[in-house]
Amino acid sequence: MTKNILQPTGDQLRQFRDRQTGEPIQMLNLLKFRDRAVYEDGREDELSGREAYQLYARGFCEVMGPKGASILFSGEVRGFLIGQGEGEWDAVALIQYPSTQVMLDMMRDPDYQAVQKHRAAGLVGQLLIECGPGFSFA
Repeated sequence: MTKNILQPTGDQLRQFRDRQTGEPIQMLNLLKFRDRAVYEDGREDELSGREAYQLYARGFCEVMGPKGASILFSGEVRGFLIGQGEGEWDAVALIQYPSTQVMLDMMRDPDYQAVQKHRAAGLVGQLLIECGPGFSFA
């Protein structure tokens, strides 16, 4: 069973921190958008969840690009070829961070926190899956 969530638990953050190697990591984002954006401050807004998340994505790139984060791929979910779960996610992104520490620092960065409100407004939830070396098709 999978469950779309907005924020990691304390245990998940500790485990993430404890796995760090100092090497780059890739984070697979499986995103589920709200129909309409819902901001925590209660503002009335005509944005869709997807539009609010796009505001977050632009802000993320402005804040994290100079710190070495890069978008390796992003796109829409079209459908499943294998497995079940149609409709669980609307979009995917694969983002590379120079290290686990860069991502941990991001969460406390005031500039990141300023744009994070659009992420929260736009998403029902997501799966965020840490990826790294250890398996190869070659």
